[in-house]
Amino acid sequence: MSSHARPALAVIGGSGFYDFFDNEATHVEVETPYGAPSAPVAIGEVQGRPVAFLPRHGKSHEFAPHTLPYQANMWALRSLGVRRVFAPCAVGSLRGDWGPGTVAVPDQLVDRTSGRPQTYFDGGGVHVSFADPYCDELRTATIKSADDVLPMKGAGTMVVVQGPRFSTRAESRWFAGQGWDLVNMTGHPEAVLARELEMCYAAVALVTDLDAGLEEGTGVHAVDVFAEFKRNLVPFKDLIRRSVAAVTETDTCDRCRVHTGVSLPFALP
Repeated sequence: MSSHARPALAVIGGSGFYDFFDNEATHVEVETPYGAPSAPVAIGEVQGRPVAFLPRHGKSHEFAPHTLPYQANMWALRSLGVRRVFAPCAVGSLRGDWGPGTVAVPDQLVDRTSGRPQTYFDGGGVHVSFADPYCDELRTATIKSADDVLPMKGAGTMVVVQGPRFSTRAESRWFAGQGWDLVNMTGHPEAVLARELEMCYAAVALVTDLDAGLEEGTGVHAVDVFAEFKRNLVPFKDLIRRSVAAVTETDTCDRCRVHTGVSLPFALP
């Protein structure tokens, strides 16, 4: 791949979001110290600039949330030149007024996962600032790119659960009682790994369901989640494309550069 084609921007597609480019794309096999990523990285163009795309769960949804090669995925993107990442994902809503079809751009994250490798720094005394887990510049680009097709919420707290099961009603009510807005299964450790690699990162969340604690009946079912995501996929992809095009700077912003003055145990790719 020639140097001028190195993509500084990337999109990581979530459940039901397995491709991104309408025009021709090049697929790149990447090996990392953490194994292979979920799929070959597609490199195409959005308004004339190179952009990388990686389907988070694989091209055919091979990976469950708790088995995803998160470390390999983020390392692969960074090694290709990526410095800014949009991360569209499906989420459940913990608020009755944020119904299916709502898009939220969260500004906070709560980790309720367990057993997932969640750092590149197992030694060396490296501690990473993560008080604000998402890049404000990318969040702003998405919020400004919204139209009236999908209702937009410009903030919110996303709690990430282990999966692959959905929450019990009691868990869901507890999450909502904490003041959290969204529930998801893949947002951690993806966001913190991006920060460790000094890549700007923003989740863009499409609500597919009201979580179990907010409605009576049989609870959340995967078939309904996928159907709702598919119903909104065309305008959701359009929002992501407009968000990518709205980014003027392609290098890591100052707030997402967390290793200034720190000696790392290895060089970032």
